[in-house]
Amino acid sequence: MDFETLVRWLLRDPVAVAPDLLGAVLTHTTPEGTVGVRLTEVEAYRGHRDSDHPDPGSHSYNGRTPRNEVMWGPPGHLYVYFTYGMHFCANVVCGPAGSSSGCLLRAGEIVEGIDLARSRRSAARRDADLARGPARLAQALSIGRDDNGATLDGASFRLEPPAHRAAGVLSGPRVGVAGEGGSADYLWRFWLPGEPSVSTYRAAKPRPARG
Repeated sequence: MDFETLVRWLLRDPVAVAPDLLGAVLTHTTPEGTVGVRLTEVEAYRGHRDSDHPDPGSHSYNGRTPRNEVMWGPPGHLYVYFTYGMHFCANVVCGPAGSSSGCLLRAGEIVEGIDLARSRRSAARRDADLARGPARLAQALSIGRDDNGATLDGASFRLEPPAHRAAGVLSGPRVGVAGEGGSADYLWRFWLPGEPSVSTYRAAKPRPARG
């Protein structure tokens, strides 16, 4: 799929885009080589509090910041953020520019460059664990801070949607999202059944109040 067609495909509500991303292949080419991941688990995140579809679990909920700037569009780019002081996670920006929405890439199966992915994820005991979880997926694909805003046009990153929408897609609450955004009202985590690369569901841990 060419980039202009991809952008049109992503120009939709993330809750509609997310299940359609299952089975898509994201590749990243670096001087080391190319690694490709077939997506098996994603989460949808909608927009800021003043949008038509506010999402209290979204990084953009409280408004535009230097950190979430890329999320505000246009679609067809990666929004990469740093979390817990040690990990990067990657999202595909979707929806109209200004909607500040996207899909977190939670897990996948390595389908290209597995030896390179193994070298990057040497702690993985099984190939199914190479991209099992959003931080591991980013590490296997060598996604870091400098890739925030990267274009999915094939120059370095390429996203190839599946030929057909996956059958039997399952959904549930998003992983580790605190408060209302992690409730059963937001069943916006989507995954392929029977895939060993799908991550384990963990509810958000309550944080102590700051003094």
